[in-house]
Order: sequence, then structure tokens, then C-alpha cells
Amino acid sequence: MNDRHEWRVAADPGRAVQPTCDHLDGLHEVPANAAPGCEDCLRDGRTWVNLLACLSCGHIGCCDSSPGQHAYRHAQAHRAHHLARSLRPGENWAWCYTDEVYLRPARPA
Repeated sequence: MNDRHEWRVAADPGRAVQPTCDHLDGLHEVPANAAPGCEDCLRDGRTWVNLLACLSCGHIGCCDSSPGQHAYRHAQAHRAHHLARSLRPGENWAWCYTDEVYLRPARPA
């Protein structure tokens, strides 16, 4: 099974110059059902709003709307872990914490 997954920066129609991201190499796909919840919240007995998976190592963390913001904290704590994808059913996007841009799959699912 090929665990590589390719992403591209989502177009931003409100910008004259489109954003870029230099962190799109060496990413791994993380299945939407990869974990039962945020690894850190489960350990601490907390709740979360949405889950994000690090595309470098697969760490499952909660989104910025969650009290713990563990996906963001993971990206900040690990220098080369820039990207995380949403694990919410029906959503197919990722976020680059460094470049602050949304990403979409390079190929349709």
C-alpha cells in the first residue's frame, strides 16, 4: 500500500497573489478513522471539537476550537511537523501551521 498522499494549496480568490507552501514533500496519509480521539485529551480526560492528524507522523490532536488545541501544540513542538489534515467525516482539507494556508488533495478522492 502506498502511504504517500499529495496535497496542494487551495486557491484563495480574495488574494491577487496566491499563497504557497514549501512543506508538501514526504507527507503520509492518515486514514479518517485512525484514532478514537485526540491522543492528549484522551490521556487527560478532556473533550474536543474536531480532530486533526499530523501528516508527518500521524499524531492525532484536537483542533484550535477545542480547549487543548493539541494539533497546534504538536506542530509548534515538532519543528518539521507543519501540516495536519481534518479527520471529520466528509471533510477533505489540511492546514499548514507554518504558512497558514489551507490545502486540498492534489487528486480527487
